[in-house]
Amino acid sequence: MSIKKNASIFTASALALAVAGAAQAYTIEAGDTTANIYGYAKLDLIYDVDDKLGNAIDRSAIRLDGADGSDGHTDLHAFQSRLGFTTATPAGGSEIKTMIEGDFYGSGGGNFRLRHAYGEWNGILAGQTWTNFGGFLGMNPTIDFNGQPGQANVARQAQLRYTVEGFSVALEDPENLGGSPSASYNVVTDQFFVGGDPVVDADGDPIVETSSVNTAKSRLPDLTMRYQGSAGDFSYAASALLRELRYSAPANAPAPWSSDSATAWGLALEASANVAEGVTLRGSIVHGDGIGAYQYLAPVSSPAYVDPNTGSLETIKGTGGTAGVSVAAGPGNVSLGYGISTVDLDDAVADGAMAATANEKFEGVFLNYIWSPIRNVTYGVEAGYHSRKQVDGDKGDAVRLQGMVQYNF
Repeated sequence: MSIKKNASIFTASALALAVAGAAQAYTIEAGDTTANIYGYAKLDLIYDVDDKLGNAIDRSAIRLDGADGSDGHTDLHAFQSRLGFTTATPAGGSEIKTMIEGDFYGSGGGNFRLRHAYGEWNGILAGQTWTNFGGFLGMNPTIDFNGQPGQANVARQAQLRYTVEGFSVALEDPENLGGSPSASYNVVTDQFFVGGDPVVDADGDPIVETSSVNTAKSRLPDLTMRYQGSAGDFSYAASALLRELRYSAPANAPAPWSSDSATAWGLALEASANVAEGVTLRGSIVHGDGIGAYQYLAPVSSPAYVDPNTGSLETIKGTGGTAGVSVAAGPGNVSLGYGISTVDLDDAVADGAMAATANEKFEGVFLNYIWSPIRNVTYGVEAGYHSRKQVDGDKGDAVRLQGMVQYNF
């Protein structure tokens, strides 16, 4: 067995920041197997000019205009720090490749969590990794861990995928990114009495204890398809999604709860182009009906709801988009990016399934400079403007300033 150190230049690109590729890896060779250990330590320095928006930007925490709250919050954390390893073993005229990677963003920050855990051989991938529906071509680099809203989701989930050349098709976990319909109702489990008489509230209604019954179910995996290609300095990708949504209430469920299903679908396009020396343009668009959080940072992640008046399962439409530009400057890049993510909740509010205070639009603008003074060391500064809007028209905005120091190995 031998151990050696492989080095490569780290570039602050969207893919490098999001995927955390090994800027420098320790290689272990044992027989026919080659293993690489890689990772980085990253410090995020955050100042929220307005509301405290969390370890990574949570737009639902933005204070609405006119609401009371405190301004000015400082936070430092190292939760994005990462550790992983890969292996490659010749087998059957091809290679068996595996990857296991984790970071410390579990439970919102502080706990170790699994990011990737998969194997691949002859184009067949099995395990947990990036969803086949999303990609990185339209993603501008950001220091904030969440980044731009409004593209096809670039998160990870369990799947079985087959890839040949630029085309890939996958069966994916139906309950993780896409989520299950909002299909819960309450049942009375206890009622309070005094001297044989029911205890009532100020309105004269009986005071009772209730429990929630979730009737959503997943019968089939989600089907995703993707094609990615390039022509010179132009790279592009198109993705499609098909999924079944379903709920099934027990026989004793209150009317109108029963059972229903719906077919959900989504489409996504993304592209990047090097339009001049050191200048890269990026953009993406996603649209679907019932895709839930396959639309990245959707204001409402639920893909559908049960109409409380008819018992029918109604899907929720969503649309999003991103645009950005990066320009080489000195040892790094200046990047400006915008993202918008919207959902159509008018019917859900009219049906009484959601409140008019539900969020229907998230937006974000990022301006940053990320640079590497030497190999394996990356610094960055960023300013972000973020907003949300509710169905009832109430809205709010907030500003975040952020810096980073990252050391790769």
